Amino acid sequence: MRLDRFLSNLPCFNRQQVRLLLVERRVRVDGIAVADPKHEVREFSRVEVDGQVLQAGRPARYFMLHKPAGCVSATLDPQHPTVLDLIDEPDKGDLHIAGRLDYNTTGLMLITNDGQWSRRLTQPKTKLPKVYYVETEQPIEQAYVAKFHEGFYFAFEDLTTQPAELVVLGSHSARLSIVEGRYHQVKRMFGFYDNKVVGLHRERMGPLVLDPELLPGQYRALRPDEIASI
Repeated sequence: MRLDRFLSNLPCFNRQQVRLLLVERRVRVDGIAVADPKHEVREFSRVEVDGQVLQAGRPARYFMLHKPAGCVSATLDPQHPTVLDLIDEPDKGDLHIAGRLDYNTTGLMLITNDGQWSRRLTQPKTKLPKVYYVETEQPIEQAYVAKFHEGFYFAFEDLTTQPAELVVLGSHSARLSIVEGRYHQVKRMFGFYDNKVVGLHRERMGPLVLDPELLPGQYRALRPDEIASI
């Protein structure tokens, strides 16, 4: 929300008072005096006027998890362990998942309490690549490559998938880069050839790569440069 709108929405200030406060640089956001009415105020921002705290803010948190198989991409599930069960952090109920994975799919998962950051990561218009290592039941033919780039028609959604990059690594393995996240998309793409996916592991989301030091079930906080890359 714009700073001027944030202040005007408070019962203690009208618009004229807000303009004066900003001109006189009496408003501080995260400790810095701000005069720009368009300055963005987020739920994590600390906002003060003349030393009085109007919004204390709260710390934004970002984690990278190596998701194991047999774990649900959910915050709560009555029957199965969830990825949040693997997180040992205070107030973890405030966290949410940025980009889900299927029950038996492994690999990179990002968990945060910053909704704006996670939307940038997952919304289709950003077209951030999601890279998977895939193992299949039947051989992967070189002819698959052109079809994956062309796209697959999904009748249920009445759409054709965006061009995907498939690199054949071995007779039954490949690396796949997609920019979407349709329901069971990878399995459905290989299903076009009646080729069952028997192993699926997410290696990367945009610029964020799964830390090779993280074992399945382990996690760590993202570094500042990793957070800023999204």
